Formats: sequence, C-alpha cells, structure tokens
Amino acid sequence: MNTLKNSVRLVGNLGMDPEVKSFDNNRKLAKIAIATNEIYKNDKGEKVTDTQWHNLLLWGAQAKLAEEILKKGDEIAIEGKLASRSYVDKDGNKRYVTEVVVNEFLKIGLKK
Repeated sequence: MNTLKNSVRLVGNLGMDPEVKSFDNNRKLAKIAIATNEIYKNDKGEKVTDTQWHNLLLWGAQAKLAEEILKKGDEIAIEGKLASRSYVDKDGNKRYVTEVVVNEFLKIGLKK
C-alpha cells in the first residue's frame, strides 16, 4: 500500500520534444510536458475542453528511451510520483514547482 501514497497515472500528448541533459556520470535527465484533456458539456450544452499541462522528469534509462522514441504530439501513458521543489528566480522571487517523476512510460496511439 505504500506505493499508493504518492502515485500518479496520466495519459496525454507531448507538447514538446524531450529536452535531454547529460551529466558527468553518464546519467541523463529528460524533461517533457504532456497535456491531458477533459471534455464535457457546460450548462448551455456547449462542448468544453479543459486542458491541463503536466511537467514530467525522466531519469536514466527512461530518459534515454524518451530521447530515442518520443516527439512532440505523441500520446503516452505514464506512471510516477509527484515531487515538489522551490527555487529563487532572477528577480529574487521564490517559485514553487510540482513535477511528476516518471517510473514508467508507454508510447500509445497509432503510428503516423
């Protein structure tokens, strides 16, 4: 049950190609953002699409695989955990960020 305490599963489309950084110890980090869409009808019966953006971090083998096979527009399913951090921007303001650290991903959808 411990894995249920901080678990995220999402299916969405990549809004960008993976941004990959390599470190001295041969470790890689890939950053990507995916959009998830919820479609519903409002009180007037009009179709409304609510898009949420999620920032994802992939490390090691997952980052390498993402770099090789993922591109903007691809549909993926991910499983991971939430991670929050803060930093100080160039103007001295403290900013907070919540990201999903991906354990596994699967490229889904039809190949174009």
